[in-house]
Amino acid sequence: MLARLQQFIVLAGFALAAGCALYFAQGGRSIWAGLVVLALLCGLPAVLGLEFILLGIFRRSGAAHRPGVRELVGAWRGEVAAAARVFCWLQPFRSNLEPDSVPAQPGGLRGVVLVHGLFCNRGIWTPWLPRLRTSGVPFIAVNLEPLFGSIDRYAAAIDSAVARMEVATGQPVLLVGHSMGGLAIRAWLDAFGADARVHRVITIATPHQGTWLARWAHTTNGKEMRLGSDWLRGLQAREPVSRQQHVTCFFSNCDNIVFPAEVATLAGAENRHLPGTGHVQMVFHPAVFDEVWRALAAPAGRAAA
Repeated sequence: MLARLQQFIVLAGFALAAGCALYFAQGGRSIWAGLVVLALLCGLPAVLGLEFILLGIFRRSGAAHRPGVRELVGAWRGEVAAAARVFCWLQPFRSNLEPDSVPAQPGGLRGVVLVHGLFCNRGIWTPWLPRLRTSGVPFIAVNLEPLFGSIDRYAAAIDSAVARMEVATGQPVLLVGHSMGGLAIRAWLDAFGADARVHRVITIATPHQGTWLARWAHTTNGKEMRLGSDWLRGLQAREPVSRQQHVTCFFSNCDNIVFPAEVATLAGAENRHLPGTGHVQMVFHPAVFDEVWRALAAPAGRAAA
C-alpha cells in the first residue's frame, strides 16, 4: 500500500515538473521553466532543512551532544541524499526487490528480523539484504500496517515473523528496528512476553522517550510518540528492568526527527552515539551494520556483553 502511494507521489511530482517546464518553455519563458523545475526538485531538501532548523533551535541536549552549525549542515546534506534514495526509489520501486530469506531447515546461523519506521516499508532495508543473503544470514523484513494505526497493532506482524524465523533456525532471533520500528519491537516484547525468544534488540533512531517533533502529529501512532505520552509511560511501566540489558540504541545529536538526542536512548541499554548523522542516514551508517554482524556472531546468552 505504502509503495503505491509513494510511487504516485514521486511520479506525480516528476509529471508536474515536466508539465510546468513544457508549458513555460513553449511560451518562450525558459528561465521560468527552469525555476519551476528547480523549485519542485527542492521540495524535499526544503522540508528537511526546516526539520534541521527546528532541531538547531531546540538544542537542549547536554554539551557532549550539542551539534554545531557546521555539523548540522553536514548532516542535512547527508540526510537529503539518504532520504531521496529511500523515499523516491527504494521504498516506492524496490521494496520487493529482495525477498525474505528463510532456510528450509535449521542451520548454523541465527536469523534477523528487520522492522521499519513510520511512513516506511521494508524497502528501507534493501541495501542490507544482499549482504545478509551473500553471508548466508536468514532474514525477514516486515511491512507494518495499518500505516497510521496504534503501535500496539504491529506486535502481531512481528510475532509472526519471529515465529517463522524460530522454526527456520532453531535459535533466538536478532531484531533490528528503525525509528518507530524500535517501539514496535518493544510493544511486541510487552504483548507476548517474548524476552526468551530474543538474542538481542538493536534500535536505530528510535524515540524511546518520544520526540518533540511529534507534538504536531495527528495520527494514532504519531500521538503515541509525543514526548512523555501516556502510551510510552504505560509501556515503560510494564517493562522489566532486565530487558534493557539486551538492547543497543543508536542515536545522534543531528537526528532531524527524533530530538533532543537523549530521547533515543534507554536507561540500562548500550547507548551508542553517531554524531553528525541524520535520521534516515543512520540506517546506512557502517557502525550500525558492524553492530548487527557482531550481535549475529555472539554466542547465545552473551549478545549483551
